[in-house]
Amino acid sequence: MRAKRDWLPGLLLVSPSIILIGVFVYGLIGWNFQLATSDKHTNIADGEFVGLDNFIAIWSEARWPGAVWNALVFTVVFVLTALLLGWLLALLLDKGVRGEAGFRTVFLFPMAVSFIATGIVWRWLMNPAPPDRAVGLNALFQDIGLGFLANEWWLTDRWGMAAMALPAIWQLSGYVMALFLAGFRGVSEDLREAARVDGCSERQVYWHVVLPQLRPVTLVAVIIIGHMSLKVFDLIVAVAGRQLAADVPAIYMWDQVYEVRDPAMGATAASYLLLAVAVVIVPYLVWTLRSERKAS
Repeated sequence: MRAKRDWLPGLLLVSPSIILIGVFVYGLIGWNFQLATSDKHTNIADGEFVGLDNFIAIWSEARWPGAVWNALVFTVVFVLTALLLGWLLALLLDKGVRGEAGFRTVFLFPMAVSFIATGIVWRWLMNPAPPDRAVGLNALFQDIGLGFLANEWWLTDRWGMAAMALPAIWQLSGYVMALFLAGFRGVSEDLREAARVDGCSERQVYWHVVLPQLRPVTLVAVIIIGHMSLKVFDLIVAVAGRQLAADVPAIYMWDQVYEVRDPAMGATAASYLLLAVAVVIVPYLVWTLRSERKAS
């Protein structure tokens, strides 16, 4: 009988958190999906159940497909570049560069800055003003004789959202560097030395021994920065405001709720964002649980 009651103190201890999470996380998620499957397109409407009609109709909206495309371009450029840059920086540190402590501080410092502050600075750096009024990077390019590199940045039709990813890359590449550096330092020196004894060059040691050990770290980095990029809002607004050239699903959702006053379509956009994040995170959670079971 006593053994059966051993779980009771622990349950009582975590019950407030369970209740709060149940109400303010999963309860609100359920309420959002209920709103997304209704025809409550005005604040005064009662809202009747319409199933998936809103999820289909949103693709007929003029803005939504473009916002989704912009988010995909932003995500691909941001994730791939941040991974590559973070890996290269971590490799340099693992090889033992001078002033490692200062090097780490310089690249980790941007993490302490909010996306709003980052966006305001980069809004000036990527100002798309014409050549006679160029500022920021465009003015720098002209001063050093590289005026042909000056452009309209995030207003460019073909790669505007790729330019929009630059502030996010600047801010989070140091974080990815820290993750990869922990992965590099976690690889046993005995494994590296054994590979060297077998005749492997230093490049082969990294390629055949070290890199395979970094797969879990790479997955974690992709999950973390990938889900951040899918629901990015504050950085885009700080750099470009709410302009169609830099439209993303989170901004579309905001406008539907607070400008158009269409709760159902706003909830539909939010539901798509939640599903997109779930597609990224849920496989990672499943993989983590399976790994823990195998380890136990």
